[in-house]
Amino acid sequence: MINTSDLIKYASDPAFSLDSKMRVTGWNSGARELLGYANSETIGLSCGRILQAFYSTGEPLCSMLCEGRSCLSSGKKWGIDNCLIRHKNGEMIPTRISSLVLPNEARDADSDESVAVIFLHKTYNEATEASLDIPLRIFALGPFALAVSGNGLNVEQWKRKKAATVLKCLISNLDKPVHREQLIEWIWPNADPDKSWARLKVTVSYLRQALREGGAKADIVETNGQSYLLRSSSVWVDSSEFCAEVSKGRELLRANDLLGAKRHFEDAESLYRGDFFEDEPYAEWCIIERERLREIYLELLDGLAKCCTETGDHMTAARICRSALSSDPCRENFIRTLMESMISIGRADWARANFISWRNSLEKEYGLKPTQETLTVFQQI
Repeated sequence: MINTSDLIKYASDPAFSLDSKMRVTGWNSGARELLGYANSETIGLSCGRILQAFYSTGEPLCSMLCEGRSCLSSGKKWGIDNCLIRHKNGEMIPTRISSLVLPNEARDADSDESVAVIFLHKTYNEATEASLDIPLRIFALGPFALAVSGNGLNVEQWKRKKAATVLKCLISNLDKPVHREQLIEWIWPNADPDKSWARLKVTVSYLRQALREGGAKADIVETNGQSYLLRSSSVWVDSSEFCAEVSKGRELLRANDLLGAKRHFEDAESLYRGDFFEDEPYAEWCIIERERLREIYLELLDGLAKCCTETGDHMTAARICRSALSSDPCRENFIRTLMESMISIGRADWARANFISWRNSLEKEYGLKPTQETLTVFQQI
């Protein structure tokens, strides 16, 4: 097998090596100088926790949606021409990433040895062409964003602002034709139908042009009779990937594979940057999907908390429960798990304080009182 330790040791650029699970196995002096982390601070950690990378326009790159994952697993080299990585002191550094990846036939399947070397090149904000041919990536959870081949599309600079709204409507109805009259009603309510139809045609035309200029290779927005359609096969959408990861986690949890379930739940959690189209808080076309995804998110946190408590990771379980309660204080199962987790690490005082704060908030904001089941847990502290 190729000795990756020597490769990163003698590399002229900042470099580090990874195993098949994206964990750092080596870290050279150039990487230390670039990012400020010593070798001992990086070995064994996932590269995403160290790099904390973003596309140039702000969309997250380091999470389970990292394009490098699939490339490493298939033995293909990977790279990105323009991104930002985080220095230990918090400074964001413009960087180009390239890689050397061992093909699958050159790997030892039973070994945890390195399978790739990642090289970092400081770019000084130079704009370069995209190096990857991948589908349009759509970020609908949290701040809306688009990216193609590693480059973010600056939607804020689109001259026709309604073009983004049309795309959002189609994303909310992925794989379902949306009739033009329905789009008009959502986007231009109470407007003249004839004039609105002309405006919609111009807007869709602009949307297609903007996506093509951004690097999308095909006509992603299809015309289907008097409807428009966005197919899941032609795009990558974080909300769809989120649901898939939660589903895998549930399946493994039912099979009592706690570690496997925990990995999928954590991947799903990394995708949920916020509510579905949080920048459209009053739009009726995304309300149903937003509530559905929020419910799935809470189910994910419940499953992840179970995995953590049953494997003895009570501090993480407590963190998860606090996140869930901040999203929906009425989910009393989370305050019970939070109290039990605090007791398990010997901090009954924390459990008591968390309960009292939660109870006061519940009564003040919702006019509700804890159920007897929750009170029983509190009384046992």
